[in-house]
Amino acid sequence: MMPIGIDKIGFTTSQYVLNMSDLAQARGEDPEKFSQGLLLNALSIAPVTEDIISLAASAADQILSQEDKEKIDMVLLATESSVDQSKAGAVYIHSLLGIQPFARSLEFKEACYSATAALNYAKLHIEKHPESRVLVLASDIAKYGIGTPGESTQGAGALALLVTKEPRILTFNDDNIAQTRDIMDFWRPNYSTTPFVNGMYSTKQYLDSLKTTWAEYQKRFDGHLSDFAAFCFHIPFPKLALKGLNKIMDKSLTAEKKAQLLENFDASISYSSQVGNIYTGSLYLGFLSLLENSTDLNAGDKIGFFSYGSGAVSEIFSGQLVEGYQDQLKDKRQQDLDRRQPLSVADYEKLFYEEPQLDSAGNCQFQEYLTGPFALTAIKEHQRQYQRVINHDKT
Repeated sequence: MMPIGIDKIGFTTSQYVLNMSDLAQARGEDPEKFSQGLLLNALSIAPVTEDIISLAASAADQILSQEDKEKIDMVLLATESSVDQSKAGAVYIHSLLGIQPFARSLEFKEACYSATAALNYAKLHIEKHPESRVLVLASDIAKYGIGTPGESTQGAGALALLVTKEPRILTFNDDNIAQTRDIMDFWRPNYSTTPFVNGMYSTKQYLDSLKTTWAEYQKRFDGHLSDFAAFCFHIPFPKLALKGLNKIMDKSLTAEKKAQLLENFDASISYSSQVGNIYTGSLYLGFLSLLENSTDLNAGDKIGFFSYGSGAVSEIFSGQLVEGYQDQLKDKRQQDLDRRQPLSVADYEKLFYEEPQLDSAGNCQFQEYLTGPFALTAIKEHQRQYQRVINHDKT
């Protein structure tokens, strides 16, 4: 069978950061509620000029060569922070990146799960068209109301995954198990800018979906946790993912295997603990964090994935690390995170909740903020205007 999987990974987040200790002080909370109760240290905060389009384009811009742009014939954007009810965000990104015109561009939605659906679609396309390359993007900005229980689980970021035959990072195994259940644990109607959340219920559904999907995976594929070097989880907040790992660890595991899984889990949450919840990209940020922070991985290792999207769809699948995967990684990711500009809580509230103020003709100009290489620069007659920013170090 022709190997298909992830050939390159790009990641970007916003240029501003809110430290959880500052948020705890402002909200009258014990800082350990966030640092220990959620395993969160900081949140990336996006200004009005940084949205899912600019983030996704910036993530892809890191990894795409001119050859990639000539061979990509499908651009798939997974998001639950869409900027338009009709036009797919992938169309903007296709244009910004200069990808050849004869490409299919689509947007996927099912809460935090849809990037996994996009990867499945990409895999099927490569099976049919082996010389093709598919760009899968997971881009989101998680927003909640000030002072709400969800405020501490916000975030912003995007992952870009290039799917090809004979990939250089991970090959997909043909062992996907998905489950759908019609529940209302987290949802955002069209008329609301922030979601409605039944937090405790959502947590229970996440863990129960994991338990039952994992049981079905074991049944169909004679799967054992001992077969995996690491297991990556959707990460609404890192502590929930840890509960997930503990949920599927059984007494048959040796002490050595448990230690390996826990050590690699810690590596997988390193970036999320500093960025927060990025919805569709959270699982794949965990995978990238695992690859760039683990000291205990080798080519051929089997990596497990648990994808979850409220509403709810979940999926478990696996992949194998490819010889030389380390050569495709970035060795200065932490420096990028450390360069983000810290915000006071007052500045965060002003920045994060600024909305476009349109005039009667549907026009809006924005104050300049720090962004990545792409930015939303204006809205003209209700049309969003994006540009590559030559100097994106302005405040």
